[in-house]
Amino acid sequence: MSGTAYPALIAQGYQRARVVTRHHAKSFFFASYLLFGQRRKAAFALYAFCRRLDDLVDAGESALPGEAPMSLATRLARARERVAEVYLSLPELASQELGPPSARQPSAEAPSPWDPSEFAALRHTIHHYRIPEQPFQDLISGMEMDLTKQRYDTWEELDLYCYRVAGVVGLMLTPVLGCEDARAVEPAADLGRAMQLTNILRDVREDLERGRVYLPSEELRAFGITEDDLRAGRVDAKWRDFMRFQIQRARAYYARAAAGVRFLTGFGSQRMVRLMGAIYGDILRDIEARDDDVFSGRAHTTTGRKLALTATVFLRPRAALPEAPLALPPSPVVPLLPTGTGGSR
Repeated sequence: MSGTAYPALIAQGYQRARVVTRHHAKSFFFASYLLFGQRRKAAFALYAFCRRLDDLVDAGESALPGEAPMSLATRLARARERVAEVYLSLPELASQELGPPSARQPSAEAPSPWDPSEFAALRHTIHHYRIPEQPFQDLISGMEMDLTKQRYDTWEELDLYCYRVAGVVGLMLTPVLGCEDARAVEPAADLGRAMQLTNILRDVREDLERGRVYLPSEELRAFGITEDDLRAGRVDAKWRDFMRFQIQRARAYYARAAAGVRFLTGFGSQRMVRLMGAIYGDILRDIEARDDDVFSGRAHTTTGRKLALTATVFLRPRAALPEAPLALPPSPVVPLLPTGTGGSR
């Protein structure tokens, strides 16, 4: 590829990534207006990478445009190989768990899950901001969990899923947003966890329609809720208590995330993160306003609320994403299974 063509390909990729972000992630795109220049383009490139992985999972075994049918496991394996390819020239940032990237290369004929220009933009972003490989590989591990798990027994299992599919996105973005202090890293993952748990609470009905229940079954049992209750869309005192517990947990993660914002040094980065957290956190407020009924309609943050939160970010930034040291709520007491049911919990 010629030296003149490659910059053009990168520019095309960043433009494509911007279009993907604007179409699929309206809240993220809205918050991205507080970033500038290369940081904003890099955020789009990272989102497009994540979105394309989502598209692979959504496609399942079906053929993607320009590609023969293949299993989802094979597609995700190809994705791992393409990510490893980026780190051939960055071995110091390669995954220590998976070994040298040179030993994890695709065959010449292996198809790529990404448009060449989008992948060129991703590669440029990774090199420019020196983003480690492990978060990308962990994200693919999260996608692989969707291949094998349609139910989660415990919070620990769901927390791992939330970390892999969303917490690691915070880790990818941290170098882009300007991180010179390690104390920003774990809060970045906590923001991703908070946002993913918010999504799960908002999308109970949609996930049920896809045959999935992300809410931990152990905790549902502790509150006396069955899957039949979920399918019936039953909003009663038990469901409200359960939702109150989960919303408290999500808000504790948002508060933990807020504690790391001050360590971000990129221009506009602190405001962008506060706004992103505030917009997603406002979904929890809307769920409460709907009396915890997430079955009859989809909770969301209106444009008017987004504008109001933007003003708060500029005028009272700490109020937009409070840093109060909220503790994670203790796990509920899980009742023992009736004698003679057999099997392990």
